[in-house]
Amino acid sequence: MPDWLDVVVRSIIFVIVLFVMTKMLGKRQLAELSVFEYIAGITIGGITSEVVMGLERSIINAVIAIVIFSLVPFLVEWISLKNKTIRDFLEGTGTVFIKDGKIMEDNLKKEKYSSDELLELLRKKNVFRISDVQFAILEQSGDLNVLLKKEHRPVTIKDLQMPYQSEKEPQTVIMDGEILDEPLAEAGLNRRWLNEELEKLGVAQENVFLGQVDSDGQLTVDLYDDQIKVPAPQEKPLLLATIKKCQADLELFALATDSKSAKAMYAKNAKKLKDMIQKLEPALHD
Repeated sequence: MPDWLDVVVRSIIFVIVLFVMTKMLGKRQLAELSVFEYIAGITIGGITSEVVMGLERSIINAVIAIVIFSLVPFLVEWISLKNKTIRDFLEGTGTVFIKDGKIMEDNLKKEKYSSDELLELLRKKNVFRISDVQFAILEQSGDLNVLLKKEHRPVTIKDLQMPYQSEKEPQTVIMDGEILDEPLAEAGLNRRWLNEELEKLGVAQENVFLGQVDSDGQLTVDLYDDQIKVPAPQEKPLLLATIKKCQADLELFALATDSKSAKAMYAKNAKKLKDMIQKLEPALHD
């Protein structure tokens, strides 16, 4: 076999071997590397390049070495899951950089971070003032997690004490112009409903690149033709407007009638609708 063909065959073999071993180790190895995974990765790369180009090297021995170096991180991770002390020793623990708004200079020096590097990490979290930070910790992965002081955190619906409802994940019901029946059924809907909604929007199924249904049953679509503007869903705003009109009509009826009993009835029901609107508006407001 010519040398160039031998290199091609060896390369293909090791691409397959490395792919299989990477799949066995799982997604975590692709996201972040522990110390052992980093060492194993460097070594496996060296073994692979040496055997691919070194035609006198044994492929079998190289595969055995790759398997061994791939299994070491797997075994270390398995042992770490069983024992926290070993896990802390092998993987390390988080280091507090800011506590109660104060920078822990000794911890910065311990992890060999300068103040400039700390500021850079904070900027990546969209934090530009140290005084805004209540707590910051450097995780084992090298990421900095930041807790802002209460007065600098984004306001939530809970902070405003407004009523809210939990939401489910949106279901993708059309992809590349094809209807996906399983997510459609997961949303409790069917093709007939979907076709009616597409007809309301004035678009053809074949022209839909992506279509999703939210937890409220509203369909939103993205079309292949970007020049076509799709109207926003109007069901919830229309429902809210209708309820507000009913409430306003009841108030007018209460003012217009001379009957005390009718006036009291209209006023009572107008108040009920007003209370209902306050509760529903966060969900129905577009």
